[in-house]
Amino acid sequence: MKKILMAVIFALVAVTAHAQSAAPETDGAVAGTSNQAAYRINAGDDIEVYVWGEERLQRQIRILPDGTFSFPLVGRIEAQGKLPYEIEAVVSKGLENQYRGQVPQVTVSVSAPTGLQFSVMGRVNAPGSFTPGRYVNLLEALSLAGGPSQFADLDGISIVRKTPAGLTTIRASLGGLFKRSGAAQAVSKRAIPNIQTGDTVIVP
Repeated sequence: MKKILMAVIFALVAVTAHAQSAAPETDGAVAGTSNQAAYRINAGDDIEVYVWGEERLQRQIRILPDGTFSFPLVGRIEAQGKLPYEIEAVVSKGLENQYRGQVPQVTVSVSAPTGLQFSVMGRVNAPGSFTPGRYVNLLEALSLAGGPSQFADLDGISIVRKTPAGLTTIRASLGGLFKRSGAAQAVSKRAIPNIQTGDTVIVP
């Protein structure tokens, strides 16, 4: 099963790359879209803040363990759990009194999601907690956990996710990936969820 999973992952690389180049950006909730769009910033992440036309206000920043960072002329900013565009708005607001006219465009991007942590449990070969240092989808998360074990139910996977409103469960099915033409169809349908920090993947 593990060898089959790895073969599917390699096959998906080319297909996913094609889907990403052809598909418009959405909320990043599924494969083939922008991961950063829906990625919430975590302690330990590296971010890049770019204020257009202001070289003195361009920074590579590591989010502190308390989930904050400091930015010139703005002060300390709460970043934990926020989306990049929310940080952009905070920085822009903080710079308003520095300009007579409109504040230059602010761009915030996650250069290294090193704060991304998740767990995989259930019928996998190497369950545990993982910090990959990059964005991963559900299929890659299973690979990091050693792949599904022999009797794993790949059509009954659950992702338990922490949200501001509490815990929510996302159902996922990867069984079709192991059928003929399943990989291409799954990517085209954007059926592979991206993993977010704090997720717990349960393979029954």
